[in-house]
Amino acid sequence: MLRYSSILLLSMYLALPVAAQEVRYVSDEVFIVLHTGPGTEYRWAAKLNPGARLRVVGSSDDGKWTEVTTARGTSGWVTSEFLTTEAPAQVRLPAAQARAEKLASANAELSAELAALKAEKAELQNKASSTDSQLDDVSKELADLKKISGKAVQLDTDNRRLVQETEHLRSEADMLEAENSRLKDKLQREDFINGALAVLLGVIITLVVPRLWPKRRKNSGWA
Repeated sequence: MLRYSSILLLSMYLALPVAAQEVRYVSDEVFIVLHTGPGTEYRWAAKLNPGARLRVVGSSDDGKWTEVTTARGTSGWVTSEFLTTEAPAQVRLPAAQARAEKLASANAELSAELAALKAEKAELQNKASSTDSQLDDVSKELADLKKISGKAVQLDTDNRRLVQETEHLRSEADMLEAENSRLKDKLQREDFINGALAVLLGVIITLVVPRLWPKRRKNSGWA
């Protein structure tokens, strides 16, 4: 028996370095409970909200339970079916929104620079048509204008690209927000159904149990 235990401990030790590098996330459908052991009979160690990031330490023999460590360093076991390898929508949504805001800020800066370049271009064009006596100076300014126009074209191209990326990210953020809202509604419906079932069970117990309880016999008047 001791030999088998030693072999089992050695196998678990060899598997730890690989499993310790794995990361899982709590599914965004429901919260899960972190138990102190691989089973619901073990006490609760923590309550994990949807989207929580977990580091995998190991798993049970049947694969139904996974040993994890939270970001705060709390270790325990969770049901494997509620873990996912990809971050859920409510984790990806803030990152997508932050990126969209960053692109929008860069787009605003490029738009301002493009407007300044267009204004400078218009000013140079006005100088080019002012007088023939200033033809030499205007020619030099036109050479500079060509460089500025080339830069303006590139900025305009970058601006259109950033606008397209911004719209794409906004669309993605709207989809993720809608998905997050749908999952919240699903949780609320499940909570409502569970509450209704609890009330129904209470009513059934109230009506049925008194009928199942044996009635006390009445004392006969005869000795």
